[in-house]
Amino acid sequence: MRNSLCCTFALAAIALVPALRAQAPAGAPPAQEEKAKAIANGGIFVPGWKATVDAGAVKQGQSEKDSSFKMEGKAFHVMTGPALTYWNPKNAPTGDYTVMANFNEPQYMNRNDHPHPYGIFIAGNDMGTPNESGLYCAAYGNGNFIVRGFGPAPFQVNGRRGEANDAVHKAAGPGQPVSQAISVQVKGDSVSCIINGTTVGTYKKADLVGPGKLKSTDGVAGIRFAHNTDATVSDFMVMKP
Repeated sequence: MRNSLCCTFALAAIALVPALRAQAPAGAPPAQEEKAKAIANGGIFVPGWKATVDAGAVKQGQSEKDSSFKMEGKAFHVMTGPALTYWNPKNAPTGDYTVMANFNEPQYMNRNDHPHPYGIFIAGNDMGTPNESGLYCAAYGNGNFIVRGFGPAPFQVNGRRGEANDAVHKAAGPGQPVSQAISVQVKGDSVSCIINGTTVGTYKKADLVGPGKLKSTDGVAGIRFAHNTDATVSDFMVMKP
């Protein structure tokens, strides 16, 4: 692919988005949802960035100051409290495009008692408003992935708790490292989630766009983190063919 629409995190002038609800992993027991754990001395430490926290967490009195977002070298280091979606209004591709990034969780499940996902967000419209819509594909360190949309209410794409796929890397155990290369590709009449070089799911635009779903697959792109996660993100790119 040619002509990177917007490359790496070195570009400032990116803003943070309304967060999306964190989801339990596939196969997780239907236990009470784990509470978001605030990060001490948290906040946004990258100039030009903004954040909107998951609506449920806001109702509990949490804000972007309960998570930490900063640069470490050329990568972002994200530690959540409440769930967040990070985005740059200048990253708003249309037509055919691919959004990609590398995610590294140095200590799997170090802030939670079950796997939590992180991944790529696309198709953001009406960001920061009650009518916000978007779609994400996110991976868990246990070999599962989830695709979910908001329009603005959440809608399922690959099931309530996602599904397993051999392409998704598994950590050796809690406290062990795990990494995922995640891409979302919009091409023609379909949207594909690609993890570690394998297409794990392809979905028709017609099933994603419409009342109560996405307004369009055109829109803001970024990254999505569930609550109580700790990972770095490198080589974020939005690419046009």
